[in-house]
Amino acid sequence: LAQQGLLMGNDIEAMSDAELALAVETTNVFAKLTPSHKERIVRLLKANGHVVGFMGDGINDAPALRTADIGISVDSAVDIAKEAADIILLEKSLMILEEGVLEGRRTFANMLKYIKMTASSNFGNVFSVLVASAFIPFLPMLPMHLLVQNLLYDISQIAIPFDNVDDEMLATPQRWQPGEVGRFMLFFGPISSIFDITTFALMWYVFDANTPDHQTLFQSGWFVVGLLTQTLIVHMIRTPKIPFLQSRAALPLMLMTGVIMAVGIFLPMGPLAHYFKLQALPSLYFVFLPVILLAYMALTQAVKGYYICRFGWQ
Repeated sequence: LAQQGLLMGNDIEAMSDAELALAVETTNVFAKLTPSHKERIVRLLKANGHVVGFMGDGINDAPALRTADIGISVDSAVDIAKEAADIILLEKSLMILEEGVLEGRRTFANMLKYIKMTASSNFGNVFSVLVASAFIPFLPMLPMHLLVQNLLYDISQIAIPFDNVDDEMLATPQRWQPGEVGRFMLFFGPISSIFDITTFALMWYVFDANTPDHQTLFQSGWFVVGLLTQTLIVHMIRTPKIPFLQSRAALPLMLMTGVIMAVGIFLPMGPLAHYFKLQALPSLYFVFLPVILLAYMALTQAVKGYYICRFGWQ
């Protein structure tokens, strides 16, 4: 370790908490410490906003182990140290800690992906339903359609725990920030609503699905667009980079989202359509569908670039 300052126990004894709180930020070697010194250093690091891990195996380490966010000990430590610790290492290797930290960051990043995706897509869906209900003389989508759509979407998310995480996301620790999720939802949720409303106009004016007698055609058209955009958002939001080109999802996630998108198109076009109160879509619909999806991805990527410049990316 490159030495960045040295503090001895008698130096710490002479410092106030305010002085020591500044010193711990520029010092990485502490020597000849009492148990109270160790506990004080850990407490002040936490007060400075750090997440602190402490490793020890003796009686003198117990106060600091208990104060730290993560207390780490070994199976050969004294009983009081093991009781105060959160983690007990069973192998004589510190590389386990590095592996654990990286796996924890990977798990947190994937968890955050799911929360952001679900919050933004649900917000967009609710907004779209409200807009449609205000202007359309029939239900824009049946409850059965919403349930099937959400079920298929959730199935596609099963593969997220196996997804790749960009190296940049593993380089530094991340924190749970509820305000960040809310802001993210407000930025990205309405994007899907823009293309939902575009689909409403398409079905209403191009395909004449504008009466209660033709509501099944309208609902089928929105069902497909809604499911496909909801599934594609996984790849758009999983990374701050350009998806598919600069950062690819893991194979299980790619396969799962591909299968769900295929199922979403098959349901109204196949023999099961009448069971789900859907109907086959005209060929012209599938000329407009790729245009809508590509425009959706382009706008999401543009908003993502602005969002990263303005707020950063977690």
